Amino acid sequence: MSLAARTLELLRDEGVDRVFGNPGTTELPLLRELATTTDPSYVLALQEFSAVSAADGYARGTGRPAFVSVHAVPGVSNALIGMNNARRSRTPLVITAGQQDQRFLRDAPMLGGDLVGLAAPACLTAEEVHTGADLLPLLRRAFARVRRQPSGPAFLSIPMNLLAADEDVPVPSRIPAPDAGPSPAVEEAAAVLRSAERPAILAGDRVGATRSVAELTALAEALGATVYPQPQYEYVNADSEHPLTAPSPHFTGTEIAKALAGHDVLLVAGAAIRPHVWTPERPIPDGVRVVQLDDDPAEIGRSYDVEVGLAGSVGATLAALTALLPGREADRERGARIAETLLRERTTWRDRARAGVDAGGPLDPASAAQAVADAVAPGTVVVEEAPTTGPALRRALVQRDAGDYHNSSGNGGLGWGAGAAVGLALAHPDRPVVGFLGDGSAMFGVQGLWTAARLGAPVTYVVVDNGGYRAVSDALPPGFEGTRLGGVDWAGLARSLGLHGTAVEHGSEIGPTLAAAQRSGEPSLVVVRIRGGAS
Repeated sequence: MSLAARTLELLRDEGVDRVFGNPGTTELPLLRELATTTDPSYVLALQEFSAVSAADGYARGTGRPAFVSVHAVPGVSNALIGMNNARRSRTPLVITAGQQDQRFLRDAPMLGGDLVGLAAPACLTAEEVHTGADLLPLLRRAFARVRRQPSGPAFLSIPMNLLAADEDVPVPSRIPAPDAGPSPAVEEAAAVLRSAERPAILAGDRVGATRSVAELTALAEALGATVYPQPQYEYVNADSEHPLTAPSPHFTGTEIAKALAGHDVLLVAGAAIRPHVWTPERPIPDGVRVVQLDDDPAEIGRSYDVEVGLAGSVGATLAALTALLPGREADRERGARIAETLLRERTTWRDRARAGVDAGGPLDPASAAQAVADAVAPGTVVVEEAPTTGPALRRALVQRDAGDYHNSSGNGGLGWGAGAAVGLALAHPDRPVVGFLGDGSAMFGVQGLWTAARLGAPVTYVVVDNGGYRAVSDALPPGFEGTRLGGVDWAGLARSLGLHGTAVEHGSEIGPTLAAAQRSGEPSLVVVRIRGGAS
């Protein structure tokens, strides 16, 4: 049996039911085996970044490592943005690339090169397979690595002659993943939290990724603490409708510090504080006592002083803290006061956004976001990649379950959203998916729309079109040509790729158009013109 066939055996044992990729000649031995089976099936992307993004979404949705096959030096190069996104998001991916035949690598053949050197900066591990006997153990080791924290992509470069070799190599046993328990420092942390008069919790992506929203909510209620979702969050880390949930701070040091000012104790629960630009103000105001929890010990104290560090399972540690913090009357009264203020602010913001939907011409971004949020069907998974309109969508959306919302634009590698929506649709065949994309972001990953159409994935894309790179144009003098994108016919482009494409001309059309697209169950794209483009 060929090593390529043995590789498929190992993938099945690891729970891999789909291979995401773009095919090339150096992967032919693996592709020949895939052509004879539907277990796993092959998900074709037009470009490797789209393949990695779709795998990223699939891994998020299934909770299992996803597998990607890319093609030699060009494929690894195209995949690098997606690999970097996955590393910063801690998404478990195993990525292999077909290397040229070892027997003529010394001749510097077309497509040959240092694949490990290319991939290593964006991956947890990157190795080249040198012998047939090494292939399966190294692949098994890659899966084991991405199943422990911090997770991310693991990369293998596999020469095509090894994949084609007919060797009697047994498939090694699966390597068990460690089972982390609660942090041993919970009593010390509980003492600090118990002393707080104005406590706050920064709810981070490790809360959402580990499905620990309920545990965080219980702790917030016991403390009477204000909960701030992590700036530029990627998962639902706090129930958006809970009375103690505040808006997520904007991702600059100044805005984060402004939100946290007035609190005396802060629990950083699985959150990475990575401001977008440098500001003189540090994100954590002076004098705030910090307790930090993470399942990656390297995150604790990385950027700011921590009084108590909690390294352990996020959900189990939050539950252990709650058990040590029985709610006191003073905590309940404080929580009630906070809740009254936050509920009023939330209602006022949404009402103001809804009032602008009927305005003529391009919509205010907040009104467009609210119209979309009000129209999404119950149970919808929302994939957002709209850096300047996304903050408004996050305030408008009802987000209660950790899997309701996904984002990656905080990693800086734009183009993720179109492909990720496909992966999440494959992971959740019983749930509708909406991909909310800025026009600039969408153009970076437009090939993902084709994969949605090819698979018939029930994704409804909403492209909010301001005709430019607003995140850049806002910081430049008016008139700079390098931020203008106007003139793209998004509805026509969608139709050319096999989707239903519609452009709405008035805010009142957003709701009915989006609802109809979702009811159809077919891949669709709705274009919404918004204000605020490059001038």
